[in-house]
Amino acid sequence: MTEVFLNNKYVGKVTNGKEFVSSLLAQRRGNKLPSSVSMYYNEGVDQVFLETCSGRVIRPLVVIKNGKTLLTEAQVEKLEKGELKWQDLVSQGIIEYLDTNEEESALVALRESDITQDHTHLEISPIDIFGLTSSLVPFGNYNQGVRLTQGSKNQKQAVGFYAANFYSRMDMDVNLLHYPQKPIVTTITNQLLRMDEHPTGQNVVVAIMSYQGYNMQDAIVINKGSIDRGFGRSTYFRPVISEELRYSGGLSDEVGVPDKDVKGYRTEHDYRFLEDDGMIYPEAVVAEGDVIIGKTSPPRFLSSLEEYNLAQTSRRESSMALKHGEHGVVDQVLLTESEEGNKLVQVRLREQRIPEIGDKFTSRHGQKGVISLIVPEADIPFTSGGIKPDILFSPHGIPSRMTVSHLIELLSGKVGALSGRYVDGTTFEGEQEEDLRAELLRMGFRENGTETLYNGITGGQYNAKIYIGNMYYIKLKHMVANKIHSRARGPIQLLTRQPTEGRAKEGGLRLGEMEKDTFVAHGASLLLKERFDSDKTEVPICEGCGLVAIHDARKNSYFCPTCGENVEISNIEMSYAFKLLLDEFKSLTLFPKLKLISQITKKPSTEAGAPAAEQKAGLEE
Repeated sequence: MTEVFLNNKYVGKVTNGKEFVSSLLAQRRGNKLPSSVSMYYNEGVDQVFLETCSGRVIRPLVVIKNGKTLLTEAQVEKLEKGELKWQDLVSQGIIEYLDTNEEESALVALRESDITQDHTHLEISPIDIFGLTSSLVPFGNYNQGVRLTQGSKNQKQAVGFYAANFYSRMDMDVNLLHYPQKPIVTTITNQLLRMDEHPTGQNVVVAIMSYQGYNMQDAIVINKGSIDRGFGRSTYFRPVISEELRYSGGLSDEVGVPDKDVKGYRTEHDYRFLEDDGMIYPEAVVAEGDVIIGKTSPPRFLSSLEEYNLAQTSRRESSMALKHGEHGVVDQVLLTESEEGNKLVQVRLREQRIPEIGDKFTSRHGQKGVISLIVPEADIPFTSGGIKPDILFSPHGIPSRMTVSHLIELLSGKVGALSGRYVDGTTFEGEQEEDLRAELLRMGFRENGTETLYNGITGGQYNAKIYIGNMYYIKLKHMVANKIHSRARGPIQLLTRQPTEGRAKEGGLRLGEMEKDTFVAHGASLLLKERFDSDKTEVPICEGCGLVAIHDARKNSYFCPTCGENVEISNIEMSYAFKLLLDEFKSLTLFPKLKLISQITKKPSTEAGAPAAEQKAGLEE
């Protein structure tokens, strides 16, 4: 007897598991069972598994019987004319849905020509094995698998025309490409997703060649003339939002220009853009520190004095101002209400982004790179027909990555641009490479895609033939303007007295253990003394007990809390984080004794109780 499990719960036994599953399958194909019910007979353990749970991934496949598909040419024609619907094919048992369990007992053919007597199902289209973004990669079957997934991930980070109603939206941190284009080399998914309505890139001329060593590794060299004509230009939008919150005791925030007696009042210069209602006006050019929305709040802590009205209530400043390194133009000011009915002010800032050194670009094949050089148009290499490439791509990016489809897209993009048509690059089903080569040859070009190029600086002919063609290039949202960060002196943390962390807080760049090792390896270990003293401090240490002593600033005297006043005390240079560690030890009732070693012999005239300034004391680990 064969055990039967329904949704992984034992429900009973049947005489013959294989026949039982076959009869259920016939009922499902005869529309007597729901199409989402899956059944699977495991011969190894002689068990039947039935699944009806929601949340399973089920995919449609064409049923094959006796080595032939149930889907006929007549039915395909009816589908195209609209006389037959998808649901009709499912209810007739021509198409059925399989989950991962049932796929174990199925043999699926990729194409109709592959079908044998053993096959049970046929893929509706070979492109079904991909997700949406992977199927957007043209000629993906010529790519290495890893590059295909990287190419699909890169497309998700593209700067494009993301929504037609962008002007009436307050989206957080978005980019908008100014001149998006439809790709010359397209796939069937482009039509299905209606990508023409929200394109993500631009068609450019790409030459695969080195340029004075500037496109080493993954770097790309860009023609300045292309940027001047609008290549890669985008706008970055970011909202600044402030709400009038209500607090206990009937107090609330107030949007408006703060009075001068408000606690934390900035300078008049910071509030210069605000109008009478406390909000900025559109098209104001703002920079770091400028107040966008003026606001005051009640004090954080109400003291007990206020209960008896002995102290007058003082409000505090809580305006929204631009952080360190931020700038832009006020694009739109919106006044509305929040869900709680509070006054809500939203200000959208915009910033034009012209491609610069450090901005990231990619093709649809995972060949990403940053701009390393922007070359004047006069110095860019040119073809005999006067065509100047927009991008110079490094030849070393191809052999190890094995992105053959990158090269085929260049070739087919060239064919499409010259013949004025779109080239179908759908994976497994696109136009053939041989046909594209033959078409290129008919138009008077070399069939392998190479051309003679001339040096833009000297005018001399290059000895090698250069592979050049048209390609769809994408600008990614990772722009250097959002990431550039450096500092000399700046804010420090209250606890450790070390620099703050992060670009927004004007933080420092951490030099860690590994960075320290590189300095030592380069023989620049003295530099570490300079690098590691961001929290340098002088701490008085008692020579008797080795604990941290106390400096009385009023009397200008030192004393040890343990030994008293008549002891030798030395000022020791150390990291404040180390001083903090000593305090932590004390809280654990440990005795962190510091043993001081005298490097200069003590003079006999030194008075007891005063710090031995003549002593150059060191720390012994």
